[in-house]
Amino acid sequence: MTRTTERLAVTTPPTTDLDEATALRHQLADELAAAGHIRTPAVDRALRTVPRHAFAPERPLHAAYANEIIATRHSDDGTVISSISAPWLQADMLEAARIQPGHHALEIGSGGYNAALIAELTGPTGHVTTLDIDPAVTDRATRFLTQTGYGRIRVVTADAEHVPAEVVPDGGFDAIVVTVDTWDLPWIDALAEGGRLVAPLRLHGYHWAISFTKRDGALHSDEPLIVCGFVAMRGDGAWHRNRCTVPGTGVHLSWEDGTPLPVDELAPALTCEPTVTHTHVTVGGQEPFDALTLYLAGALPGYCRLSADSDGDNGVLNPPPKHWPGAAIVRGNSLARLATERIGDGDDGKGLYEFVVHGHGTRGHLAAQEMAEQVRHWQHNHRGALCPHITARPTASCAPPARDHELHVFAKKHTRITVDWPIVPGPAALLIDRGSCSAR
Repeated sequence: MTRTTERLAVTTPPTTDLDEATALRHQLADELAAAGHIRTPAVDRALRTVPRHAFAPERPLHAAYANEIIATRHSDDGTVISSISAPWLQADMLEAARIQPGHHALEIGSGGYNAALIAELTGPTGHVTTLDIDPAVTDRATRFLTQTGYGRIRVVTADAEHVPAEVVPDGGFDAIVVTVDTWDLPWIDALAEGGRLVAPLRLHGYHWAISFTKRDGALHSDEPLIVCGFVAMRGDGAWHRNRCTVPGTGVHLSWEDGTPLPVDELAPALTCEPTVTHTHVTVGGQEPFDALTLYLAGALPGYCRLSADSDGDNGVLNPPPKHWPGAAIVRGNSLARLATERIGDGDDGKGLYEFVVHGHGTRGHLAAQEMAEQVRHWQHNHRGALCPHITARPTASCAPPARDHELHVFAKKHTRITVDWPIVPGPAALLIDRGSCSAR
């Protein structure tokens, strides 16, 4: 379903509220610019112009201009299924999209506010389409866009896996901005050659906002990756954890990219104390190491994510993964998982940690040595790199894989994702702040 509303006059609150909203909007833009999220006059002007509070009328004015996510719709079980993204992330993604006046732009995942920002960038000669699977979300977006004077934006209710052909301009969109957590990139054909696509892509359950340019029919990343979180894609493009539970342990292993392996024989491995293999690779307490986990996911066959119930019979997982599933590999009736051990306070007093690998089961020590060797390889050869280069090619254009596990290749439904790691040799124990391709 497609709706294009006539442009109406902007509705405004009383003068006092308007003045306060304007001041808060400029204050937020100043904060984003000072932090480096706003980098061009066009994005700066857009964020100073669009009234964010008008798209979140349930929130107090000050809360509407806080630099944080605003949940706007929940499922029956309380899960957030629609939101207004945090302003810092919206600014980063809009900068990465490089939208110009006159462009045709598509937003996947609606709500209204971000579409209005995009409309400010495309200007009166451009065209913006915003698409969402949920009619309640598109109804809300249509209402608020009309009320704020952005009625020229086309609002479409459809499954993003199947963008209606009639909304795709001749030659494709100049820019596509995806604001939902996506496991695949089925929009290559809808993007113009030379166009930009910015999307939060899941690779083995890790999430990065990646900026691509389309060249020769494929997507090529060309900016640092941003660690992020979005509401999950729904419909035919929804991702599946492929989660298996080790019987009687409360331990769960997930294979989002790759073939799930048998886990029934792993229970005995989790009843004995693990072996510990030291890598002698260190990380600061506040230093992200997302690049390492992405590297391990592509380098190790049988890679998965390990999580554990807090009340499960898994006392040998010490320490258990607390905040997010940890990196692990399965080898028959054994497994190994990445962990850290505190070895000091660090220069900033926030702790210094060593990566260690815990091996469980009769061959756990061998699996741990295998993972530890890859951690050292990343440290010696890739940690100093700003970011890997990521290429997404349509599956139909790719040759069949030569084996089940190709190094640093992730096979999706519509695309084949290749991660190329530049070689930047460095000392084994060197701490490099730029070693992660993430931003928090």
